[in-house]
Amino acid sequence: MGRISFSCLFPASWHFSLSSQVLPRLLIPSIRQLLFTGLVLCLIGLLYLLLVTGKGHASWISKENHFHRHLARVTDIDATDTSNPNLNYGLVVDCGSSGSRVFVYCWPRHNGNPHELLDIQQMRDQHRKPVVMKIKPGISELAKTPEKASDYIYPLLSFAAQHIPKNKHQETPLYILCTAGMRVLPESQQEALLEDLRTDIPVHFNFLFSDSHVEVISGKQEGVYAWIGINFVLGSFNHVHNDGEAVIEVNVPGSDQQEMLVRKRTAGVLDMGGVSTQIAYEVPKTVSFASPQQEEVAKNLLAEFNLGCDAHRTEHVYRVYVSTFLGFGGNAARQRYEESIIRNTATRNKLLGQHIGETAESPLLDPCLPTDMQDDIGRSTQRLYLRGTGDFDQCRQILQPFLNRTNETHTSLNGIYQPAIHYNNSQFYGFSEFYYCTEDVLRMGGDYNVSKYSQAAKSYCATQWKTLRERFDSGLYASHADLHRLKYQCFKSAWMYEVLHSGFSFPTNYKNLKTALLVYDKEVQWTLGAILYRTRFLPLRDIQQESLKGVHSHWRHSFSFVNNHYLFLACFFIVVLSIMLYLLRLRRIHRRTAQRCTPSSVPWLEDGLGSPTLPINL
Repeated sequence: MGRISFSCLFPASWHFSLSSQVLPRLLIPSIRQLLFTGLVLCLIGLLYLLLVTGKGHASWISKENHFHRHLARVTDIDATDTSNPNLNYGLVVDCGSSGSRVFVYCWPRHNGNPHELLDIQQMRDQHRKPVVMKIKPGISELAKTPEKASDYIYPLLSFAAQHIPKNKHQETPLYILCTAGMRVLPESQQEALLEDLRTDIPVHFNFLFSDSHVEVISGKQEGVYAWIGINFVLGSFNHVHNDGEAVIEVNVPGSDQQEMLVRKRTAGVLDMGGVSTQIAYEVPKTVSFASPQQEEVAKNLLAEFNLGCDAHRTEHVYRVYVSTFLGFGGNAARQRYEESIIRNTATRNKLLGQHIGETAESPLLDPCLPTDMQDDIGRSTQRLYLRGTGDFDQCRQILQPFLNRTNETHTSLNGIYQPAIHYNNSQFYGFSEFYYCTEDVLRMGGDYNVSKYSQAAKSYCATQWKTLRERFDSGLYASHADLHRLKYQCFKSAWMYEVLHSGFSFPTNYKNLKTALLVYDKEVQWTLGAILYRTRFLPLRDIQQESLKGVHSHWRHSFSFVNNHYLFLACFFIVVLSIMLYLLRLRRIHRRTAQRCTPSSVPWLEDGLGSPTLPINL
C-alpha cells in the first residue's frame, strides 16, 4: 500500500509520512464510531441551544423591554411626529366641576403581540408642550340651558382637531366623560346636556364618536381610570419582569384555573384632595366577607376588568378596590373640625357661664395651629377666636373621632369595607395632599418615613408663628406654598397621619409609600387610564393583520438576535455532516485499496523495502 505524506515550509520546514496500515486506525473510523461521534456532537449542539440561545434570548428580550421602557420616558417629551402615517390618535374630554379639559393622546401601530397593550402617550406640540386645553366654568353650569352644551364644548374639539392630521380624524375616537359636577345634577338635566352633545358633535366634527362615547362616570370609574393610568406609566402592566422586580401571586377573577398566576406587582394609589380622599389598589387574592351586608357593599367597591384585547386571555385581568370618602379631604376635614369646636365651645360656655373664644383677649387654645398663631373662625354672628399651641400629638388625638371608625373587621374610614392589604408585598403612591403635606413646608416628599415625618411635623407645629413667617418671607419653603399652607400645615400633617395609619390602617413601619406630584416627571391624569381601557380592543385589528402575513414575511420581520444562534447551529451541523461524509468516503477508498492488495504483493513489509507505487482510483 502507499504512504500519505505531510509537509510544510512555513513557518518552519517539516515533513512526515504515515503508512496506510497505520492510517485506518487514525483517520478511518468504523460505522459505530461515526454514529457515536455524530450523537455526541448533536447533544452538544442541543445543549448549546438550550443554555445559550434560550437564556440569551430571554435575557435579551428582558433587557430590550427594560431599555425601551426607560427610553420611552425620555422620548415621549419630544414633539409628536404628525407626518408618521402609523401614528393613531385619541381624544378624552374631562368635564369636571370647575371646568373642562381636552387631552390628546397618540400611539404607534400595535406590534401584533396579544400579550402587550397599546403604547399610549400624551401628544406634544412643536414646542414639546402637552396638547391640552381648558375652559371654564364646568358644563354643569349649563343645566338650565342644555342646548348650549355643544357650543360650550366646540372650542375644545376645534383646538384638538387642529393638532390631529385631517386624514386621521375619521379613525380618532372621541370620549366625553363627565365627573363630579354632573353627578350632583338630577338625571333629567344630565341627559338633556348629554343628548345635545350626541346630536350636534357629529355634525361639526368627523371624529369616531358614538352615543356611548359621552357619559357621566361614577367616582368608582374615575378611581379605576386613575389607578390604570399610574400603573401604566410605572410599567406595571408589562409582565416581562427582570430579576429583582417585585411580583405577586394572583387569583385571576373569573378564571377556572386553581393555580396562582405570578406577575409584576402593581402600585396602590392614595389621593387626598380638598374635599375627598380616595384609595385604590389591586386585590390579588379572592376575598371573603364577614356578612352578606358586607358582601353587598363590597360589590360596589370592587372592580374586575380585563385590560387585554382578548377576552379569553387572563394575564391582564385585574381586581381593584376603589373607595372615595367625601368630607375627608384636607379642607373639608378642617371645616368639620371648626364646626365642631364652634358648637362644643358654645355649649360649654353656656353651661359653665364662660366666654372662652368670644374675644381675641380670651382665645380658645387650638393644638392644631402653630404656636402663638391667632385665627378667627365662624360666621360674623358667632365668631370664635383661636390661638395655636402647636401640639402635634394632641392634635392627632383630637382628630381621631373625625375618622368615624367602627369596630368591624376589614373596615376603614366611615366604617366602609376595605379588603386586607398585603403590607409586606405592596407599594403605594400618595398624591395631592399626601405630597403637599410632606413637601411644601417639611421638604421631605418622596419616600415616606413615619418617624422622620412625625418629628418634622412636631417641630413645625411647635415653632413660633413669627419664626414661620420669617422663614416664609425668606423663601425657605416650596415656591407654590402660600400663607394658607403655612397656616394649616400643622392640622393637615396630623390629619394625613391619622387617615393613613388609623383610617387605612397602614403600619407605622411601612416602607413602601412614595409621596409624589409627578410620575417619571409627568402629571398622570385619570384620562390616560380612561383611553387605555376604552381602546383596549383596537389591537385586535393589528393582531389579525399580523396573523394573515405569510411565513416568509413573518420570518423577515421577526429575524432578530436569536436567529443568529439558529444560523450558527445550522452551519455547525452542516460542517459536522461534511466531515462525516468525507470520512466515509475515505473509508471506502481504503477498502477498495485493501481489496486489490494480496499477501504476495507486499513482501516489502517483511524485507523493510520501499513501497511500490499503487494505482488508486478516485
